[in-house]
Amino acid sequence: MRAVIQRATKAKVSVSGKTVGQISEPGLVVLLGVTHDDTPEQAKKIAEKIANLRILRPRPGDDESPEISVLEAGAPVLLVSQFTLYGATKKGRRPSWTAAAPGPVAQPLYEEVLSQLRTLGVHVEVGSFGAMMEVELVNDGPYTLLVEV
Repeated sequence: MRAVIQRATKAKVSVSGKTVGQISEPGLVVLLGVTHDDTPEQAKKIAEKIANLRILRPRPGDDESPEISVLEAGAPVLLVSQFTLYGATKKGRRPSWTAAAPGPVAQPLYEEVLSQLRTLGVHVEVGSFGAMMEVELVNDGPYTLLVEV
């Protein structure tokens, strides 16, 4: 399982011009890719990593910690499925998608990450699994990490 995690001041995802998920305050945008041999245990592990990464700026006036987690900040997460994270580009000029899990494998694991984040107490907004989406965000920093479990 692979996630691109971006610290954002705001973000939204739209399908056919209609907003399906958005965050209007500082939080994280997570683009999540699933491969064939990923498991529910990995979904739990990556959800815990997302919730506990200390990468958000502290609240104004809070000088105790240079960076805080989504859980500490009570910040939202915008979770978006993205099979292209497993695109292979070593050969040729056209990416290969063979490492990306098909929808029937990936969707339950995506939903498990969503469920685990919510169980941890994170407010999560979502895209639309399998849809052509437009993702807009204001990257804070810019700050972008690649996390694999």
